[in-house]
Amino acid sequence: MTSSIPAVGTRTAEAATLQAVFLDLDGTLVDTEGFWWEAEAEVFATLGHTLDERHRTVVVGGPMSRSAGYLIRATGADIGLAELSTLLNAAFAARIARGVELMPGARRLLSELAAHRVPTALVTASHRTVVGHMLRSLGPENFRLTVAGDDLVRTKPHPDPYLTAAARLGVDPARCAVVEDTLTGVRAGEAAGCRVVAVPSVTPVPPAPGRTVVGSLEEVDLPFLQALITESRGTVH
Repeated sequence: MTSSIPAVGTRTAEAATLQAVFLDLDGTLVDTEGFWWEAEAEVFATLGHTLDERHRTVVVGGPMSRSAGYLIRATGADIGLAELSTLLNAAFAARIARGVELMPGARRLLSELAAHRVPTALVTASHRTVVGHMLRSLGPENFRLTVAGDDLVRTKPHPDPYLTAAARLGVDPARCAVVEDTLTGVRAGEAAGCRVVAVPSVTPVPPAPGRTVVGSLEEVDLPFLQALITESRGTVH
């Protein structure tokens, strides 16, 4: 894959400018992490298995292939990965069809980024069909592009989704801000070289050098994201 990613290392004002913002979906912009767990519990109940709550911390924020594969191994369910993925997506789609709630601060942040014409991408491990449903609530006009979990061979925690978004927008990952709610997504953004803001939802995200952790999207606005790029070194909040 080729891209027009500019060189890094200049000390000009332009080099300290935020070029793009990459936003995760489930648990970050929309309050749906609980929906995924409900869908998983429902499907496995039909297969004769009760999911233990401890499994939830393992599957949260992960790609479908990893989460479904783990649950098959953990329960010993007699089902293939492809069939299970289809059932899980259908159960999840049935839930979001009834409507989803945006996370506090999400609508305001999207409107602010759009008003200032900041290139914004939706980068998620959810499948393309789910993204299509979600865009009805989020507003497709708020995103320059979307990267779904089934668009790539490798998704989060690999850096591929964020590197792909940066390449398609022609921007430098080091001058992009990523907003994520899970450690899986945070690691993907960090591996891509982006500046990452963690807004934990279901499970905690520990502080680390260069990682900013906040309690809600209500703490995140354009000046906040710009400051991440202009800082010479990462700061743990």
